[in-house]
This record gives sequence, structure tokens and C-alpha cells, in this order.
Amino acid sequence: MSKVAIYLNFQGDAEKAFHFYKSVFKTAFSAPMMYIKDLPPNPNGPKFSEADLDCVMHVALPIIGGTELMGTDMLESMGQKLVVGNNTTISLQLDSKDEADILYKALSEGGSDKAPMRDEFWGYWGCCLDQFGIRWMFNVMNTQSNN
Repeated sequence: MSKVAIYLNFQGDAEKAFHFYKSVFKTAFSAPMMYIKDLPPNPNGPKFSEADLDCVMHVALPIIGGTELMGTDMLESMGQKLVVGNNTTISLQLDSKDEADILYKALSEGGSDKAPMRDEFWGYWGCCLDQFGIRWMFNVMNTQSNN
């Protein structure tokens, strides 16, 4: 079933922030917190610094009314810099690649900062900044990607 999450970017303190949110909402993480060091080996991928390896790659925490907070640390070594405007993303977790493609095409039209829809190790993913400056992320998890 499709759902919406709020995706938050941090500059090195995602773990601390999410432990705080966990204590506030008194819930448990949806899955174990993933760190950069947990990424599968990729000889063609970026080379991470030692400091980057301990940064959060992904975390998810249910809060209220079916809403989930998700987050990551941005990596300065990869040229990522946290500024107001790129610290919050609306994440659409969809049921099919077709649905993701339709929404991505519509929301990215006239927008910028696009990461085209593509297969990743966790599923089908893409991201864009719409024409109004709102960041959208699209995910179809591997368990659903055959739809």
C-alpha cells in the first residue's frame, strides 16, 4: 500500500536527532539504522572518507497517524551541503514502477535538481525539485518492484 513519509537531511547529526525523535514519540525504528559503512561494496561507487562511514545512510521512525519520519546525513566530502530548502523532502513510497514514473514525470516538469528514476539495491528510486522548489522522492521497494 502506498504511503507518504517526511524525509529529513542532516549534516552529521541524524543519529542524534532520530534518537531524540524516538524518545519524543515513544516508538521504535521501522528497521535498523543504516550507516554508510553498511552499503554493499561497489567498485564504481564513490570513495567515502573514514568520517563518512559512520554517517547515517537511512533511518525511519513511525510517528503519528501512519506518518513516518525518515532521514540521512548529507556528506560534505561528496559536495553535499545542508541549507534551508534541501533539508526536507516529501517521500512517496509507491506500489509500482508505473505509478512512480507517472508521478515523477508530472512533478519534475519545469523543475530542477533531478535524479532520474532508476533501479538501486533497495528498489526503484528517483528524486526531483518541483517548479515551486519542493523536493520529492519516489521509492518502490524491491519487494514491490515486480508490480
